[in-house]
Amino acid sequence: MSTSVQEPSLPPADSRDNGTPTSADRIPRRVVARVVFPEDRDLDTLPLYIDFTPFTGVNPMTRIDPETPRTTDQTPAPVFVTPAHSDYIRGRRSLQLPAGERISFGTYFNAFPAAYWRRWTDITTVHLSVRASGSPTLVVYRSNARGATERVAATTLTDGVLDIDLSLAPFGDGGWYWFDMVAGHTPALLESAEWSVPERGRERGGTTIAITTYNRPDYCASQLRQLGAAEGLLDLLDEVLVMDQGTQNVVDQPDFADCEAGLHGKLRVIHQANLGGSGGFSRGMREALAAGRSRYVLLLDDDIVLEPEGIARAVAFADECREPTIVGGHMFNMYERSVLHSWAETVKEWLFFWGPVEGTTQAHNFALSNLRATAWMHKRFDVDYNGWWMCLIPLEVIDKIGLSLPLFIKWDDAEFGLRAGKAGFRTVTFPGAAVWHIPWMDKDDTTDWQAYYHQRNRWVVALLNSPYPRGGNLLSWSLRGDVKQLLALQYSAVELRLQGLEDVLDGPQRLHADLPTSLAKVRATRAEFSDARTERDLHAFPPPRRVRPPKRGKNPALPKSLWEIVVTGTLGTLRQFRGIRESSRVQPEASVAAMHTRWWMLSRYDSALVTTADGTAQSWYQRDPATFR
Repeated sequence: MSTSVQEPSLPPADSRDNGTPTSADRIPRRVVARVVFPEDRDLDTLPLYIDFTPFTGVNPMTRIDPETPRTTDQTPAPVFVTPAHSDYIRGRRSLQLPAGERISFGTYFNAFPAAYWRRWTDITTVHLSVRASGSPTLVVYRSNARGATERVAATTLTDGVLDIDLSLAPFGDGGWYWFDMVAGHTPALLESAEWSVPERGRERGGTTIAITTYNRPDYCASQLRQLGAAEGLLDLLDEVLVMDQGTQNVVDQPDFADCEAGLHGKLRVIHQANLGGSGGFSRGMREALAAGRSRYVLLLDDDIVLEPEGIARAVAFADECREPTIVGGHMFNMYERSVLHSWAETVKEWLFFWGPVEGTTQAHNFALSNLRATAWMHKRFDVDYNGWWMCLIPLEVIDKIGLSLPLFIKWDDAEFGLRAGKAGFRTVTFPGAAVWHIPWMDKDDTTDWQAYYHQRNRWVVALLNSPYPRGGNLLSWSLRGDVKQLLALQYSAVELRLQGLEDVLDGPQRLHADLPTSLAKVRATRAEFSDARTERDLHAFPPPRRVRPPKRGKNPALPKSLWEIVVTGTLGTLRQFRGIRESSRVQPEASVAAMHTRWWMLSRYDSALVTTADGTAQSWYQRDPATFR
């Protein structure tokens, strides 16, 4: 529950902070972030907007200390989860707090990311303006890069207004601003709150939104409705482009006319062949360039849920950046809505693979550890690229470096970010701008048809960007991946990976030529293998029959030491040169959950039923010594 407090009696703010007209108050300002609440009062997303948790300082386990690296035997600090009160919300920007209660807006969507404004813009102060009734107490805080919190100001709003200028000078390495609200003996109503910066007469960026969709007309229509309904958003948009590359089209949705009407003539649907995400987004970039109206193009996936306020924030931030800057949004898990996919991403050059920036944690759950308590989130992290689930790109950047490479899917966003960086254009993953997207763990994208694009495109991008001779450790890790998938009986994935490398060796001219045809070729190749054939009817295959009990009653386990890895790998490899049990072709020997489809598990069987990652189907994996060799 929220916390009842007995604050000491605080003097009212001085006349300037109380909104009495002064020369400072007459400075024109641009609102760059508004305090907002979830449109549907969703309890699962509420921790991203309001923090009901009593604040006791940062969790020491989340600190970044180069001299004291984390160890696996450290005990995490206890997690306190308090009930969320969606009933407090009165509107998109208003909230009523019961008497004696305290809440914090030191949250992902409502705190102000001061360090990012300090680093990438020339802005020196930010202005916090709060309108409230019921005489609440407001306490303004700031943090530093270590997550240490400092109280900046506190006042009781006797006249319902707080206006305060806050310096951005201390935020060179990290830190946020936020405020808490405390109701006294009577309920308090937050009418609105916003963060603004001095208006400097800079050109405001018109934006073209580019959405690439393939057979997700319901998702796409929902997104269009959300764009049209968002308060004030259409004023920022020049056009909304939908590159529809599928056979199930958004224009055929029953509510498409309503979507079109809500966007007031700014929607244009373009039908084209399925050229993948890179082909769809390149078309959007090209159309925006040709129209010559916009300053930015905003790339959005079709299968996302928006926080529309994030679009306005990204545009405002990009407008104020010193140089043309790519501004990306974060991705939250659509199924666990308080879970963040990744805070900041980089391409690890030695392995040449993407991953989280060192010092950050993937799959962070804000419902369990909020922004105020998570020390590493207060440090500013710089990135190599941002995923194209939400990415705002200045057209000046595209005009200089070109469109996306014709990679179909995978690595197109990372390659573009790296190419832009070489040309002097930075990418910023901007806190407070985000979407919800289907998580990667619910896709088989390293073992299904996408394995081809993972492998081919990783090598293409490495050949263009790796700073190491022979690509660093890419070759050995690629071979290691092949062996692991062979031991896991995933022969179709290995064949696609080899096909991808062969196509790389054919030269760059293959990329454009294969863009409209590669998917059909990949699917045809994959269909030749038993591990690629799925059945949604879980009774379509014979029931598993165990040949012998596990050795010493122990089920296969992840090898942890180097010795265990070598022994398990060697035994698994030698097994591939032995004949198969004929009974394994009549009945599978085991049933393996998707989460356990690892080489050390599947290398022990001659056949097994394996569930797909989304849980909707099964495949019958069958060991084949000839294919392995």
